[in-house]
Amino acid sequence: MLTAVVFIIFVALVFDFINGFHDAANSIATVVSTRVLTPLQAVVWAAFFNFVAAFGFGVHVATTVGKGVVETSVVDQWVILAGLLGAIVWNLITWYWGLPSSSSHALIGGFAGAGVVKAGVGALVVGGLVKIGVFMVLAPLIGLAVGFAMMTLTLLTFRKETPGRVDRIFRRGQLLSAAAYSVGHGTNDAQKTMGIIAVLLFTTGHLGPEFYVPFWVILAAGAALGLGTMFGGWRIVKTMGMRITKLRPFGGFCAETAGAITLIGTALGGIPVSTTHTITGAIMGVGATQRFSAVRWGVAGRIVWAWVLTIPASALVAGAAWFLIRLLAA
Repeated sequence: MLTAVVFIIFVALVFDFINGFHDAANSIATVVSTRVLTPLQAVVWAAFFNFVAAFGFGVHVATTVGKGVVETSVVDQWVILAGLLGAIVWNLITWYWGLPSSSSHALIGGFAGAGVVKAGVGALVVGGLVKIGVFMVLAPLIGLAVGFAMMTLTLLTFRKETPGRVDRIFRRGQLLSAAAYSVGHGTNDAQKTMGIIAVLLFTTGHLGPEFYVPFWVILAAGAALGLGTMFGGWRIVKTMGMRITKLRPFGGFCAETAGAITLIGTALGGIPVSTTHTITGAIMGVGATQRFSAVRWGVAGRIVWAWVLTIPASALVAGAAWFLIRLLAA
């Protein structure tokens, strides 16, 4: 059993690496598209703050993922492995297509799908999934509203300044906002993998009678996410930073700050939201302050379809993976 547990922890960290690789665009798209940082500078900046974030905001999200999706009495190493495989496959498919789908919802969908295939719908923790589902809708809307409000306030505050001066101010400001967003991204996304590893250790008897997240799990998950960000996904950067709407430094600052506020707030509340949904909503909110047509709603529509399909698609892949694993393990 120990060998299987070690292997599944490795797969979980691979997922975390792919999560960082896939979601690197969320952390750096705006700061790259406004040319404040080069792509290489941006990924190093984002990776550092992704890693630092793992130590600053507790493990509330990890606890929600570990105990609030599938009943722990149903969870075993094969359910976890199948859930991870479902999430990894969907992440790689959407990365190849250049679609910023949610790694978070892929993981939750995969975990839930494997649990249902093993024990039926009664295996699901309804309250936890309802909270996740509500914020699946609310997170991009909050990001959009905060982005719109920040952009409006910024335009009013700096309306008498020259465009050149505004650009100079916010080129510096974007360094801070990109760091803040990366902290929000790291504290939300790394914790999801922490929760999966912790529930694996708990259900296999390696944690003792109480569920908690060991320090080495926090360290490993933060490092894997940071390394994944270092290797970034440039296909998605193009979609996020250049195709949704045209951004200037002050717009990038507003979008990143709006995303950071939303992500850090939900992390403190123990709510696992999608960093992808959040920053996309914030970028749309910033673009909509110019005029409705400034947002390329056709691209946004493709992204929404990827969101809608993520949970059921990853759940189906995870369910098929569970059957295959059980056949091979029998």
